[in-house]
Amino acid sequence: MTAPAGAALPPPPDHADPMQRLLAIMARLRSPEGGCPWDLEQTHATIAPYTIEEAYEVAEAVNQGDPQALKEELGDLLLQVVFQAQIAQDAGGFTFADVAEAISTKMIRRHPHVFAQADGRDSDGQVAAWEVIKAEERAAKGKAESVLDDVALALPALLRALKLQKRAARVGFDWTDPKDVFDKLREELAEFEAEFTAPTRDAARLEEELGDILFCAVNLARHLDVDPEAALRGTNAKFDTRFRFIEAALRSEGRSVEAASLEEMEALWQAAKRAPAL
Repeated sequence: MTAPAGAALPPPPDHADPMQRLLAIMARLRSPEGGCPWDLEQTHATIAPYTIEEAYEVAEAVNQGDPQALKEELGDLLLQVVFQAQIAQDAGGFTFADVAEAISTKMIRRHPHVFAQADGRDSDGQVAAWEVIKAEERAAKGKAESVLDDVALALPALLRALKLQKRAARVGFDWTDPKDVFDKLREELAEFEAEFTAPTRDAARLEEELGDILFCAVNLARHLDVDPEAALRGTNAKFDTRFRFIEAALRSEGRSVEAASLEEMEALWQAAKRAPAL
């Protein structure tokens, strides 16, 4: 039955399976008969940025150690998966059930030591076996030209750098001593400085040399078993806290950061560094 124009449709009834209820809600939102105009306009491409954003918000909830926030953010991320699947289904493609079946099959295939025959492997052994299985999967898909195949281009640059380096390292293309990475970082810094101080500064070359520095910094983090994303996230949070300290200190004097001199802000920055937990 078609709803009268402008009439609201009741939500799908409670269901014993919450997942089925969510699928029914999304199907209703995408229904040409009484659905949501905004949801109906969306495509895989327009929804993708929201999916990425929700994944980051899940990570933030984890970092904050907030179980309630994590539950909510996981729900938001799950909605993105359901949304993408519904868009595909509406176009006559795959369904959410196909997505769930595909990942279930993949997980069973990649864990033969659990679902086929126990072999007593440890975590490191599983990582090695996982890479072998993934390589076989790439070969089966005709994507066996490079060990770097399927390192997604859409990944954030910092994370993609780390994944590229790990892939190369697994076939022996890597430094054996972290000290060599320090030397390489100094070399990249010198090349950047030389480009920066050149009589005719080339913006494209500066960008390239700065990229080399960042890539090398990620490599150093990897060799030191430091997560570069977590390290930078921590530094971002530290900067945020200390800059807000500067703002609050000036505000207590009836002033703003716009009216303060760099020297005054630097003095407050140093005070922030001396303050507990800042």
